[in-house]
Amino acid sequence: MTAYAMMQRLFDDAPRYANTSFPPPRPFQQAAHDALRQGFREGHKNQLIMAPTGAGKTYLGHRIAHEALVKHKKVVFVCDRTTLINQTSEAADEYGLSAHGVVQANHWRRAVDMPYQIASAQTIAKRGYWPEADVIIIDEAHTQLKVWTEFVNQTKAACIGLSATPFSPGLGKLFTNLINATTMHDLTQSGVLVPMRVLSCKRADMNGAATSGGEWTDSAAEERGMQIVGDVVKEWIAHGQHRKTIVFGATINHCKELARQFVDAGVMAAVFTSETTEVEREMLRAEFKKPDATLRVLISVEALAKGFDVRDVGCVVDCRPLRKSLSTAIQMWGRGLRASPETGKKDCILLDHSGNITRFAEDFSEVYFHGLEALDMGEKLDKKVRHDDEDREAKGCPSCGYKPFHKRCMSCGFERNEPVLQEAVAGVMEEVVMLGKKKLADDQRHLWAQLCAYARAHSLPSKQRGRAWHLFQKITGQQPPSTWDFDSTPSAEVTANVRNKIKSMDLAFVKARKS
Repeated sequence: MTAYAMMQRLFDDAPRYANTSFPPPRPFQQAAHDALRQGFREGHKNQLIMAPTGAGKTYLGHRIAHEALVKHKKVVFVCDRTTLINQTSEAADEYGLSAHGVVQANHWRRAVDMPYQIASAQTIAKRGYWPEADVIIIDEAHTQLKVWTEFVNQTKAACIGLSATPFSPGLGKLFTNLINATTMHDLTQSGVLVPMRVLSCKRADMNGAATSGGEWTDSAAEERGMQIVGDVVKEWIAHGQHRKTIVFGATINHCKELARQFVDAGVMAAVFTSETTEVEREMLRAEFKKPDATLRVLISVEALAKGFDVRDVGCVVDCRPLRKSLSTAIQMWGRGLRASPETGKKDCILLDHSGNITRFAEDFSEVYFHGLEALDMGEKLDKKVRHDDEDREAKGCPSCGYKPFHKRCMSCGFERNEPVLQEAVAGVMEEVVMLGKKKLADDQRHLWAQLCAYARAHSLPSKQRGRAWHLFQKITGQQPPSTWDFDSTPSAEVTANVRNKIKSMDLAFVKARKS
């Protein structure tokens, strides 16, 4: 057989990736892929895509792989843990990329001749060599495993990192371009994620607890956490609504004690940690994924924080106090944020026994609304030591009361604007709304915005529009203009004077009814 004939036969036997009907992307996924192509045109060989929980990191990775495979390139998709190998391989099958091999010891899908390889980073490290590749896709790139950090700047292959939380030090030395696929806020607005409803519960008292490198030690977190285990179980029964739940504890011993007390209370719970065997993990995963699972609570330190996706998880219990690692907190909370329309899931309850949601409020809010601006920004966020701010927690959102609040509310979207200098325009005067000597608002439109905000926070949805209308009529003695639409009016911070006026009117109404 001639060399040409051999090449032709190899081509004929090769997988026909061009015939794969790959699922169409969402707009932000298309935009991220376009930004990646532009990055390559600008000379970036190594690029990192930040894609929050729910943005479809695995989909993006397979789509990038598919584009390269169609061009007869060789691709390696690297998983940072062996537990993600089968999950990634199954996803490839769903997307029509079943023509792939798996690089993992004794795996049944070993097929070294396939142009597409899904590889365990640990297996590559043990073998000491890489499969041939033109494109390397690295999942959970923030973990920075030595096997690929030493390789990406040596290889000629294009390297694409994927991460929901690219906060670890040194990423800027490995990747030269950061692409924000989307934000958690945009995903929530579009229904990909559900809103998070936070309940501040009995917290471990971390005052004076031992620290190391600025973070509380595991032993200190365990000791303080053990003191409120009973409260954790009691408050879950009261507020968790028996939703499918993931609990994060401080240590394995802490997790075991939490599980014991859940079971003693009649709640089916299990521990999922580094000590859990692979056989046990598969059994727990299979049961927990069932819509009618008898297993209601899975408890972990960090094993469930990354890549464990069960869409109908409706409650996360945070019992792992942190001061520095915002990325860990985001990964934990994200386990309950995926939408699940088929089960009617509308939100996720976060039972905060750690105080993390308040400590990280400012920085989490920025990431939630804007993502990261640069690779070293995440690194700085995970180095910063936070301190408790009781005043911030007590105040909450001025519009809806959501806690914690910092500048912009993650629940209703209310945004506190910083004071700015205003230029007076000659010949134009806006009437300030006064009550005696007390200023209620800058003008009537400002008052209307405050009353809309108050009604949204204190009335049933069906009565909010009418409540705002009647409050405005009572205070000003006139009806709001018909052009002032309630739904399109943004919320404004309700001033103390307006709030006090409403309270006085409510009291007068109650007294009138009694008389």
